[in-house]
Amino acid sequence: MTDTQEYDVTVVGGGPAGLTTALYTTRLGLDTAMVNRGGGRAAMMLDTHNVIGVTEDVSGNEFLQTAVEQIQSYGADYYRDTVTDVSETEDGRYRIEASDVTTLTEYVVFATGFSDVRPDPPLPRTGKGLHYCLHCDAYMFVDEPVYVMGTGDSAAYVAMILLNFTDEVDLLTRGEAPEWSEETAALLEAHPVDVIHEEIDSMEKGEDGWLEAFVFEDGTRREYRGGFPMYGSEYNTALAESVGVELNDDGTVAVDDHGRTNVDRVYAVGDVTPGHNQIPVALGEGAKAGIAIHMDARTFPMDREEIDAHGGRVPDDAVPAISDRLRERARAHEGGPSEETAAADD
Repeated sequence: MTDTQEYDVTVVGGGPAGLTTALYTTRLGLDTAMVNRGGGRAAMMLDTHNVIGVTEDVSGNEFLQTAVEQIQSYGADYYRDTVTDVSETEDGRYRIEASDVTTLTEYVVFATGFSDVRPDPPLPRTGKGLHYCLHCDAYMFVDEPVYVMGTGDSAAYVAMILLNFTDEVDLLTRGEAPEWSEETAALLEAHPVDVIHEEIDSMEKGEDGWLEAFVFEDGTRREYRGGFPMYGSEYNTALAESVGVELNDDGTVAVDDHGRTNVDRVYAVGDVTPGHNQIPVALGEGAKAGIAIHMDARTFPMDREEIDAHGGRVPDDAVPAISDRLRERARAHEGGPSEETAAADD
């Protein structure tokens, strides 16, 4: 039997967007849990790029672990577990079931991301010649030979985009017939991109593990520093769909500007929603969702009907609305009130 805990907010998924949501909801006084199976795009990063204030020597796992420790320090509960079911209860809350814990929660936030479709091997190691984020990693390949894998319009366009950074760009179809449109084919023909149709037979790597070259089935050897596979993405939406969340045509979760879905008190943030798949974007989405949940869930100010139900005045013992658990955590936190202030409150 799993342990059952009650929360105001449960975040499903532990990437940058989910962690930021949990950071905001916790610091804004809502009892928050995160259930995270681990992995994800950010965890794959050998170096962190394009996140202001975070240097490149910080790996994705280090970045995420620091964030987990932050939300825990403010009072959020973190469970390394896999959610197996989400359902609405008779009293209008949501039941989040995982292998070792079950949460009952007023609000649920899906931060479940997506999985890049990986091409068949042989492949270099992710981060050392195999890269999934053009906007993050193109800078690394200025004046270096690069490849793009794929047969669709997106692969062709990424190959042309890389000409902004280097004059050595190959588009590898790996023995598959091109599927890009005639218009795209005409554009591609006009750009200095070599289209290589032979399948890859083997690869060569340096002592540092970085890709050095691919050898093709016709015996041709072509040197590359790295490149980008473009085979699409699989969005992790099954849990969200199970409670009636609507999807967009591209498979992402449909949300408003603050992460609200069509289902009451259900939010989605990060790569599972439309937009650029970037850590800074995810951080912003998490912040907006966290603030929106706070504004929906906060006790004060009470409306006139609620005040009348209390006899025309908010009871003194109802203030502050923050739970005793979070109140004590805030007092103990180095960013919380001083000992003198806490003593005065008592």
